[in-house]
Amino acid sequence: MGVVLFKRKLTSFQIIILGFSGVILFGTFLLMLPFSSRSGLATPFSDALFTSTSAVCVTGLIIHDTATYWSGFGQLVILLLIQIGGMGVITVAASFAMISGRKISLMQRSTMPVSYTHLRAHETGRNLVCRLLLEKKKKKTKKKSTD
Repeated sequence: MGVVLFKRKLTSFQIIILGFSGVILFGTFLLMLPFSSRSGLATPFSDALFTSTSAVCVTGLIIHDTATYWSGFGQLVILLLIQIGGMGVITVAASFAMISGRKISLMQRSTMPVSYTHLRAHETGRNLVCRLLLEKKKKKTKKKSTD
């Protein structure tokens, strides 16, 4: 008899957390490689983890000067981590799925806006006001339709 594994569906928030964690750890291991630094020595785990986390979360904090410490490969890894973090991990994954021809499930579609909300803090004042007015209008129309 085979072993039965429990199938458990992940919530949207668990998918987002696992996605961010996976990208951060993958970036950490790439930055730890000896050819990621100009000196050719392996970067300590804590330094690579901090740099990778800072890049994915788009905070801009660094331990080592990016231009002088990291090689071209290391700088490319950091650049890609910043791009993935800026667009959102789930959005990038869904884009790759669409490019490869796979269908996106309803759960994946509902997860994308949740992962995208962190970008709203970077909007300009005018765009933010427009978005707030549109959201308010949507809520009013939903309220009228339920009455």
